[in-house]
Amino acid sequence: MSQTFRPTRRGVLLSGAAFSLTGLLPLRAAAADPIKVAGIYTVPVEQQWVSRIHIAAEAAKAAGRIDYTYSENVANTDYPRVMREYCESGVKLIVGEIFGAEAEAREVCAEYPDVAFLLGSSFLPDEAANPNLAVFDNFIQDASYLSGIIAGAMTKSGNIGMVGGFPIPEVNRLMNAFMAGVRETRADATFQVSFIGSWFDPPKAKETALGMIDGGADVMYAERFGVSDAAKERGILAIGNVIDTQADYPETVVASALWHFEPTLNAALDAIEGGNFVAADYGVYSFMKADGCSLAPLGTFEGKVPADVMAMVAAKEAAIRDGSFVVEINDNEPKSS
Repeated sequence: MSQTFRPTRRGVLLSGAAFSLTGLLPLRAAAADPIKVAGIYTVPVEQQWVSRIHIAAEAAKAAGRIDYTYSENVANTDYPRVMREYCESGVKLIVGEIFGAEAEAREVCAEYPDVAFLLGSSFLPDEAANPNLAVFDNFIQDASYLSGIIAGAMTKSGNIGMVGGFPIPEVNRLMNAFMAGVRETRADATFQVSFIGSWFDPPKAKETALGMIDGGADVMYAERFGVSDAAKERGILAIGNVIDTQADYPETVVASALWHFEPTLNAALDAIEGGNFVAADYGVYSFMKADGCSLAPLGTFEGKVPADVMAMVAAKEAAIRDGSFVVEINDNEPKSS
């Protein structure tokens, strides 16, 4: 099957006009009837990335908009079977991630044209093959960049450690944006970059982070769970990713780039209710100007980050939101320096 990666730079508009209306799905839910939604996740719902999808779905369920059920810890090899089971059960929308099962999952989508699929993917939608498959990703490079500005101001050594899961576009773009932000306030910063080869292995992430701290890092970028534990243990600072963990690490996590999946999910539900769900790239709903990401409040670090740095953060955020400044989307694998 022919698939195309997203470009590293995208000039996608945040309007419905950016999406083609050919191949409309015959999907229309009565306004009073909750849409049956199933989530299929390859990791526990507590994992950072998946937790944001799950939280948004639970909120929609609490609001009475959807009837939501989910399966977690689904192996990539088992993903197609679980998709088929949910389709056969009568769900109208399936959300999840297919990074490790792209070809097989897209085949299932083709088998069930009356079901809408909103799936995390490294590839663009294919309207011809899968008019019912919309893709998304956590394009939170805007918030990651802002968190980097803070990290650059807080490091004393200029040595920053970064631990990621896999060097794929979804991770790379956030790390690169963070590094760009760091250089705004610490131009001579150096980075230790490593990937643990897992989406959920806190002990391995912690071990890798400890090695970086031993190597001189005094600020850690915690793309994975376990990194902040190492930072706390050694008394240094950390920057969070996707979720806000400061409550668990009040003296460690300075700032976090947060992902908000609600705009993405709501856009898909609106389309289904309107009978016009199409193959589209929903990644734009993660941009800051769509309220798909934000910088977490400083909380316990309020007043500890220099005021001029926070003024820079505020100015950059305003420029991002009004479109006068665009954070580069760089999907290339980041390297240690």
